[in-house]
Amino acid sequence: MRSTFKSLHILNYRIWFIGALVSNIGTWMQRTAQDWLVFDHLSAQDAGAMGITMALQLGPQLFLAPVAGLVADRFNRKQLLVLTQSAMALLSAALGVLVLSGAAQLWHVYIFALLLGVVSALDAPVRQTFVSELVRDDYLPNAVALNSASFNVARMIGPAVAGLLTVAIGPGWVFLVNTVTFLALLLSLAKIPVASLRQLPRAPAGKGRIREGLRYVRFRPDIVVVLVAVFIVGTLGLNFVLFIAAMVGTEFGLDAGAFGLMNSIMAIGSVAGALLSAGRGRPRMRVIFGAAGAFGLTSGLAALAPDYFWFGVALVPVGLFAITMMTSANGYVQTTTDPVMRGRVMALYMAIFMGGTPIGAPFVGWVANVAGARWSMGVAAAAGVAAALIGMAWIVRAKQLRIRFNRRARGLRYFRVIPGSPSTGAAGREATSGENADGADRGETPGDAVGR
Repeated sequence: MRSTFKSLHILNYRIWFIGALVSNIGTWMQRTAQDWLVFDHLSAQDAGAMGITMALQLGPQLFLAPVAGLVADRFNRKQLLVLTQSAMALLSAALGVLVLSGAAQLWHVYIFALLLGVVSALDAPVRQTFVSELVRDDYLPNAVALNSASFNVARMIGPAVAGLLTVAIGPGWVFLVNTVTFLALLLSLAKIPVASLRQLPRAPAGKGRIREGLRYVRFRPDIVVVLVAVFIVGTLGLNFVLFIAAMVGTEFGLDAGAFGLMNSIMAIGSVAGALLSAGRGRPRMRVIFGAAGAFGLTSGLAALAPDYFWFGVALVPVGLFAITMMTSANGYVQTTTDPVMRGRVMALYMAIFMGGTPIGAPFVGWVANVAGARWSMGVAAAAGVAAALIGMAWIVRAKQLRIRFNRRARGLRYFRVIPGSPSTGAAGREATSGENADGADRGETPGDAVGR
């Protein structure tokens, strides 16, 4: 248990963690209120309209990722966070005033979602890489996992509070409450002295720095396959708000309170997954792809839930395996990337993770409208299984694994997996191509990252 929370013993990280937790609660409150505003107030329970809102808010990740990553690698991250967090607070306040005035229309929410998406696209790689200035490299996987735990504790609290407040006083006031929570993160940043932060190498000025980051990823096949899996699951599998709204509102005929409660119930599993990842230590590839497969299977079970109660029960392991996969993938990419490239690589990670939503959310919303809410969750199930199969196939190929048939053995020993040499053959050449291909700053052998 002590190892699970070891990063909290570092003062700067503890200050950051508290501020981020409060801010994340407000963010989840706004997301829940905004989604229900679109779904129930500004459209006739149209899951497609929710999908468009999500696409506009997350779409800028695709287009701004290269620039955002370079900015995170070039400039002072603390100052950048102050700018982005202040901008998001202003947008939240403006939307709250618009809704309270009674003038809000669906296209207004679309515009604010797009503006918030632009700022968030710039903020995401900075927030991801700022943690590396607060803790040492050997603490980084734990700090990343605790960040995920903070995000999901907020996800457990925020939607439930937002659901109650949305019913009691309306979504406009929820947006204003979120504005206040941004002050917690801004205050925590003010209390972290610049001199106490780790001085990490920064990308030099000059042309070609964005291409340099893309070229780095190109010669890291282990990162590429992780990004492919993250894209599949992030695009088609992690549209939780849409799935839950469709199931709660359409399938079970319940209100915003039930919607917020169901988000919080799923977050119980998400928090458990994040804490398990924090205590696990070094991220491993087999955990990433194993969790992806388990996410697919449990999403299928949730799609078959007969009523609201059993749907909530099924969502707990869905949240657990989804966050286990994403936290492990995030930690793996961060800890195996050269520090001077970390911002650009994490921007690409966030673009793939979040930016696939403009493709996936409208599609899943269309499936929910045409075929029903249960089939939309079937899309998530298929995405998880597909990501797991791709990842496991790559591991088998990269490690040159073979299955040996033993006539005399019994049970599972009837078949044996025999590892080959990862340094020979086409897969071995891929795994060893490029500088730092299997674990920057750790001095690992070429097969180490693949073996995870």
